[in-house]
Amino acid sequence: MTHNVAVETHPEIPLWNDPALSVTTRVSALIEAMTPEEKIAQLYGVWVGASDEGGDVAPHQHDMEEAVDLDALLPTGLGQLTRPFGTAPVDPALGALSLLRTQARIASANRFGIPAVAHEECLAGFAAWGATAYPVPLSWGATFDPDLVHRMASAIGRDMRSVGVHQGLAPVLDVVRDARWGRVEETIGEDPYLVGTIGSAYVRGLEDAGVVATLKHFAGYSASRAGRNLAPSPMGPRERADVLLPPFEMAIREGGARSVMHAYTDTDGVPAAADEDLLTGLLRDTWGFDGTVVADYFGIAFLKTLHGIAADWAEAAGAALRAGVDVELPTVKTFGAPLVEAVAAGRVPEKVIDRALRRVLTQKALLGLLDPDWNPLPAALDGADLDDPEALRGRIDLDGPRNRELARTVAEEAVVLLSNDGTLPLARPRRIALVGPNADEPTAVLGCYSFPQHIGVHHPATPVGIDLPTLRATLAAEFPDTEFTLAHGTGVDDGDVSGIPEAVRAAGEADVVVVVLGDRAGLFGRGTSGEGCDVESLALPGAQQQLLDALLDTGRPVVTVLLAGRPYALGRAVTEAAAIVQSFFPGEEGTAALAGVLSGRTGPSGRLPVSVPRGAGAQPTTYLGARLAHASEVSSIDPTPAFGFGHGLTYTTFAWSDLAVNVDQAPTDGEFSLALTVRNTGERHGTEVVQLYLHDPVASVVQPVQRLVGYTRVPLAPGEARRVRVVVPADLASFTGRDGHRVVEPGALELRFAASSTAPPLTATVTLTGPRRRVDHTRRLHAVFGQEPAAGG
Repeated sequence: MTHNVAVETHPEIPLWNDPALSVTTRVSALIEAMTPEEKIAQLYGVWVGASDEGGDVAPHQHDMEEAVDLDALLPTGLGQLTRPFGTAPVDPALGALSLLRTQARIASANRFGIPAVAHEECLAGFAAWGATAYPVPLSWGATFDPDLVHRMASAIGRDMRSVGVHQGLAPVLDVVRDARWGRVEETIGEDPYLVGTIGSAYVRGLEDAGVVATLKHFAGYSASRAGRNLAPSPMGPRERADVLLPPFEMAIREGGARSVMHAYTDTDGVPAAADEDLLTGLLRDTWGFDGTVVADYFGIAFLKTLHGIAADWAEAAGAALRAGVDVELPTVKTFGAPLVEAVAAGRVPEKVIDRALRRVLTQKALLGLLDPDWNPLPAALDGADLDDPEALRGRIDLDGPRNRELARTVAEEAVVLLSNDGTLPLARPRRIALVGPNADEPTAVLGCYSFPQHIGVHHPATPVGIDLPTLRATLAAEFPDTEFTLAHGTGVDDGDVSGIPEAVRAAGEADVVVVVLGDRAGLFGRGTSGEGCDVESLALPGAQQQLLDALLDTGRPVVTVLLAGRPYALGRAVTEAAAIVQSFFPGEEGTAALAGVLSGRTGPSGRLPVSVPRGAGAQPTTYLGARLAHASEVSSIDPTPAFGFGHGLTYTTFAWSDLAVNVDQAPTDGEFSLALTVRNTGERHGTEVVQLYLHDPVASVVQPVQRLVGYTRVPLAPGEARRVRVVVPADLASFTGRDGHRVVEPGALELRFAASSTAPPLTATVTLTGPRRRVDHTRRLHAVFGQEPAAGG
């Protein structure tokens, strides 16, 4: 028997429920009818966990919050439900039933029949038990493939929407400024253009699926001093404007993101959660953002407890509301009784409540949550017998074949071949010594925001919910005639060297050594990578470098494979390893992707989204450095990377030639066109990533030596050639001038086509002419690439 759980409606439809009226009219009527308590109730969430029996959700208790009484809260309404699927392991079908029943309860309990917005994490896939664990964002960046990331995000969004989730807390658009920061794995890379294009593609994918994408963390979180989590961000306004803000600007303007999450950090003494110039002046008044600003978890309370700019909870709530924060997450604290009392006492004006409420209700109206025919039944349960919860168990598959195929494609494109002396692809060796802490570890492919590492570790008795083959297993399947010897060597970070002699013996008896090193993802010190897992240097954790050096000493070919959340200095391996393969937490299909690259079944095409350092201590540094940031004779510290941003080898070779420029001069409001030919000169199919960098030799303020302004993937068969054309608007040369405004200045520019930020480029010189020109957020953001078969190709 099928039951559709719906909310009773009156014969006469109230204005706010009338879909024939404009959203503005409906929302205004609803605000007018609400009491202050009902208004405020729409501005906070409650952290809950779905029931694995299909019953109502239960409030989740956290050491930073007080107990929540849902029965007491619901008569005035509720704005959001925090992570019903992402709080504890729950069968997806029973979780969907639990959410359905809770939404019906919420809507029935308040005068206006308004349900809550349900949000979840989705940084490496839908963070729910049994859902596909995709590669982490740093791997998205390594693909240099926005179209693929868009497809992945659409799949994630469809899964979320099918079970009743409305909002996803992703993507992270923080630009890496210091790779010691634990959350590097959550970022897309160290270049704002790469972060912006890949991040916007992810946003479009979620939004196309009907899920509200939430941009994190606005703004400056990744610029913290010394790479420490939640530390002050001492950046200047120009760094913020030219490096950290452009990805958010792009994702709002071109991605259509409907939500933004404020950062935890303060910049020059002003916390982001209380920064009216940022959250209202720039975000809304200048960029025109009309969605919701949500708090990072507990971020409003931090205005009192960590930042010390509020004396009590009410003052913290008022500061956040005035700045432009609309929703308190993850649960009610400052926006509850303290805010109600502050409004009644006149400490917080009701108009700032109404301003936030209008944005929240507008979003709910656009999601259909105010419509008279709203029904909490999610698509995945349509036609199901809701009276028999146990019969539903296993009905919903969030990790089907299409998802896994997509996860593998992303993982394959994200594998970066850093070095290779010809050992790869492996020519069916007779004996392989498989060594290292991540060689036989199922979770070595997962980031800290994957469900198994984020939540599952707290429920060790519960099955992981997805298939996680180890690299040992996938290599054995890939090389069925090869004899494998497994040696642990050392742990990820335990410093134990007692197993190194055994690893050396195994290496000495093998034809080739595959050593699998890297990280263990975790939260707040439980891992070597992840939120709160910052490091003092970029040396490999524990005794891994000692293991690596001992294997290199054997004289056997050593293929170094890294399953990690950040780049690490690799010491002697940079020049002595037979090959180095980098994979940034590639998800559940990651070991299959790596096995395919090692065997040559697939060719590597990934490119580094972050530089790999030569030394462990020359931090912070990224390729975006100005001249003074590069190696010089006046400092004994050399920040030159071992492998630069954009670097990545393939199993074939390419020749670039015939660079042409249509004009050598263009006005500061104009554009110019360039073209070059790329030919596959090897014997295998391969994909070249053509990267376009801009160098401004003379500017009114110091500029990076070069910065990425465009890129395109060029797949080529052996002997095939393509003519790559690109139109470059002068707007791409803009930067923030001395007066704080973005400008395009006349003068000479170098446009460098290169395979990486450190590869020898093909360089074209053009000159911008005319007046110094001021531009704004409506400027052109992209070079436009095109490809066609080349003559003789």
